[in-house]
Amino acid sequence: MFAAERHRKIGELVAAKNRATVGELADRFDITKETVRRDLATLEQQGVLRRVHGGAVAAGRASTSEQSLGSRQLQRHEEKQRIVRKALELIPAGPASLVIDAGTTTEQLAELLASESNGRHEDLLVITHAVPIAFRISTGSKLQLEMIGGRVRGLTSAGIGARTLEQFAALRPDIAFIGANGIDAGFGLSTPDALEAAVKTAIVRCARRVVALVDSSKLEEETLVRFAGLEEIDTLITDTAPPAALAEALEAADVEVVVA
Repeated sequence: MFAAERHRKIGELVAAKNRATVGELADRFDITKETVRRDLATLEQQGVLRRVHGGAVAAGRASTSEQSLGSRQLQRHEEKQRIVRKALELIPAGPASLVIDAGTTTEQLAELLASESNGRHEDLLVITHAVPIAFRISTGSKLQLEMIGGRVRGLTSAGIGARTLEQFAALRPDIAFIGANGIDAGFGLSTPDALEAAVKTAIVRCARRVVALVDSSKLEEETLVRFAGLEEIDTLITDTAPPAALAEALEAADVEVVVA
């Protein structure tokens, strides 16, 4: 097989699977690992993929890549619905306060909470810095709402900056539901933007209980900025059982894992 054809096939394979290891590619194409590494370097220069430790990932999975809110709302809707229905079961009955973090899965939780609010949640105070979530709560239910202010980041419609951090630092809510762009055994929970990461850290630190809502496409993923270690969350709700290494790390950190 000519190198150009091999490069094309490697690019197609990584794009289809989102990742591939050097060992896998060496076995598949019957070439040395050193040849694989040279191929990956060439393909990275062409923008086809990105090299990571032990292999490569699809070009769109760079640590700083982040899709718009509208694009993410169209993805994995069914899985997110299963996750938020499990999350709804964790919301306390009677008077309570909860933070709902910015994100598409958390927005679906807000929508579900607003549509199914009844006497059980009439004394519930929802706190958020995300404009779409505040809209869902304020227009779709009789739930109490506290909006955290700050400069709004256009890509995610979420409050960021010093004012946002100060307001969360002054709170002690009963439970917080947070989103993440990646969760990894060694790196913990992460997101591509440093300002959003700072807000997520503030939410994790202020809440009495922290529940991460993370669909399976983000398991064993690392993005640029770590905002919490596994030991800082209490519960992970996802749609597929985590891979072995991550599952072991979650168990060691005493994180309850709920598969929706």
